[in-house]
Amino acid sequence: MKQRNRITIAQKQRLSLNLSLVSAISMLKSDAGSLGIWLEDMAAQNPQLQLVPPPALPVIWAPRWHDALSRQSRAGGGTEALAAPAPGLQAHVAAGVALMRLAPAEMPLALALCSALEPSGWLGPPLSRIARDTGSTPAALEAVLLKLQAMEPAGLFARNLAECLSLQAHDTGELDPVMQAVLANLTLVAAGNLEALAVKTGATAEEIARRIRMLRSYDPKPGARFQPGSAPVAEPDLVLREGSSGPELSLNHSALPSIRLQPATGAGDRAAAREVIRLVESRNNSLLRIGTEILRRQPLVAKQGLRALSPMTMSEVAASLGLHQSTVSRLVQGTSVDTGSGVYWLRAMFSPAVRKGGPAGAAMRDALAQMIAAEDPTAPLTDATLAEALAGAGAPLARRTIAKYREQLGIPVASRRKQAVKLSSATRKRAENVASGDDPPCLPQ
Repeated sequence: MKQRNRITIAQKQRLSLNLSLVSAISMLKSDAGSLGIWLEDMAAQNPQLQLVPPPALPVIWAPRWHDALSRQSRAGGGTEALAAPAPGLQAHVAAGVALMRLAPAEMPLALALCSALEPSGWLGPPLSRIARDTGSTPAALEAVLLKLQAMEPAGLFARNLAECLSLQAHDTGELDPVMQAVLANLTLVAAGNLEALAVKTGATAEEIARRIRMLRSYDPKPGARFQPGSAPVAEPDLVLREGSSGPELSLNHSALPSIRLQPATGAGDRAAAREVIRLVESRNNSLLRIGTEILRRQPLVAKQGLRALSPMTMSEVAASLGLHQSTVSRLVQGTSVDTGSGVYWLRAMFSPAVRKGGPAGAAMRDALAQMIAAEDPTAPLTDATLAEALAGAGAPLARRTIAKYREQLGIPVASRRKQAVKLSSATRKRAENVASGDDPPCLPQ
């Protein structure tokens, strides 16, 4: 039988993505910074689009001076480095307290201050309230706070933005009178009014500009690198603030330029420009709806942080809003919200229950970090003991689950923690003996 080539015509159905769908999907996965860059490219390609810079309004999210200084993160690391997994904040400060030579009366005060830390690394409640809760005096609490503020990284346990930056300036040896005057007038720094700063501080505009360049290398939220789920130092996409009728969620308009059609017709594709505007409005409306639904289901996160998370999945949020789960997944990827107590990834607020009807896994990780932070450094709690304690608190977990959460927080096992305390104690004693001359260091042969 002889074979030969033949030309035939057949119909078949298949899915294909046009340019509009590709643009819509890529826009859903963009945060405010990436979306702003994309809009700049679209406006450069299509003269019918006109970008309007964000209004010069007071920045309503902390840190207030970030917009006036730079969008860059700390020198030597980008947002990817800050967003990478790191040890928990509570585990870090607990280890730092264990290395300090605190008096027995100071240890409870130090643990109370550690528990009062916000995810940003700042101290949440005022000292007067902590003193009242611990039954101590504000003076005694202030003395312990000064010791804790010497902990690395500089800026932890600050009570406000100015103190956080002041601690870092002191750590780098840059806290001169001009820097002190600049930190005392951060409102003018946020407005970019160098002339008024120069008049108020008595320094030249060049000296003011030099101090502002120094501020760019500081971290206004030093605790963000430790707290799991915290967003890096960048402008959030959503801002939650207390309104007249309760908490109100809104888009962060200072992070994203608005876009509109050119008033006069001319060169360019006007239909394509309208499509870009439609895509942006659809993305913003969907993000605001999803953020509102997330915070409605997680009402305690705004004040208590991720420790107050309730079990929640993307499928539940998508079903309540009439959206597809993939739409929710793309929109919460890389977007963040400023709740007032900290800036969090929207994706970090999704946490399934550890078991059916049980608490959220993220809340259990935070409870585990709190228990380890309050343990006796000379007798650290084992995984079995932690499991028994959580079971007694109404959250029974298997020992292997405790070990998994502890590893996610970057906390070593109990034997390693005890060994680290002994080693640091021996090293400190050796250093004291060398300093006093009782045990001089060995000289090289």
